[in-house]
Amino acid sequence: MKPTQITGRLWVLRNPAGQLYDDIDTDMIFHNRYLHITDVAQMGQYALDNLRGWEDFAGRAEPGDLVMAGKNFGAGSSRQQAVDCFRALGVGALIAESFGAIYKRNAINSGLPILSLPDLTRCAADFQNGDTLQVDFVTGELRRNGATRYAGQPFSQVQMDIYQAGDLFAYGGRR
Repeated sequence: MKPTQITGRLWVLRNPAGQLYDDIDTDMIFHNRYLHITDVAQMGQYALDNLRGWEDFAGRAEPGDLVMAGKNFGAGSSRQQAVDCFRALGVGALIAESFGAIYKRNAINSGLPILSLPDLTRCAADFQNGDTLQVDFVTGELRRNGATRYAGQPFSQVQMDIYQAGDLFAYGGRR
């Protein structure tokens, strides 16, 4: 059984002005110039390399790291590679104030943990790159550096079932 609580090093996606990035679209996450790549394991090296200030993210990220962004993360197309690049890097979870609808469904179907933190804009200054963040998928609670608590949205039962199975295909095969 996969863990329902994880701890990881945090990456807070801020724009050059220091504000939490909103409306990061799938082309910023995984640029269309790499769409010829079909091996998921090769996709991670290009994660966020079209997002200003984050072009070198893939080279700095480590398995288990957590990524935080603002509103509407994954806006735009249904580009599955924009989910798969994070899976290839071993990102532990994506946390955002909100997610683009198609991106959210693709992430859930792929078993990539995503968690919405509805008040993130209000408390964004609390989070810094390198913070240790504990995330509980059952309760939605986030703990920053072992102390400060934040209320995120817990996984739905279907999201948890797909996550535990590994992805939507494995979940469907269990039924």
